[in-house]
Amino acid sequence: MSLTLTAADWLSLLLHFASLSLLAVGGAITVAPDMHRYLVEEAHWLSIPQFNASIAIAQAAPGPNVLFVALMGWNVGLNAGGLPMAALGMGLTMLGIMLPSTTLTYLAARWGHRNRELRAVRAFKQGMAPIVIALLIATGWLLATGGNYALSRWPIWLVAVITAIIVWRTRLHLLWLLGAGALLGALGWI
Repeated sequence: MSLTLTAADWLSLLLHFASLSLLAVGGAITVAPDMHRYLVEEAHWLSIPQFNASIAIAQAAPGPNVLFVALMGWNVGLNAGGLPMAALGMGLTMLGIMLPSTTLTYLAARWGHRNRELRAVRAFKQGMAPIVIALLIATGWLLATGGNYALSRWPIWLVAVITAIIVWRTRLHLLWLLGAGALLGALGWI
């Protein structure tokens, strides 16, 4: 994939990730469906395999989950013209996803800690839980379907549901589940 990105496109990339940063309640992975919509469907800066690989590689690697955003920016930059553009894309997406939420989190955490006994603060925390869960389910659905909703892909959906239940009900490390999924894929079962 070869792209030509203007300064306005790079600014748009930065601002889009900055806006997603403020919506990423529960982590950056919760806004992955909108990243997919923006990068793959609207701008056509990433292919579906590049998008999915960015998330899968970052999730399998040690370190913070937000590194998938860096990989998305890196891949957009690579598509736009090589390593300097990849570094620019990585820097812009990470700056966009980190700076607003980090600043807001710092300020809100200080305020919330000072006012933790207020009913409104406790209600807000309890009210946000279903939203975070719904966003995580949307992300899982997007990754499991890969944009293909054919019923013939039911084994992948089944593996996704079983994996979600295992993660929810056990303390089994995610790498074991990723390894099991890779093995099932290598054997041709999914």
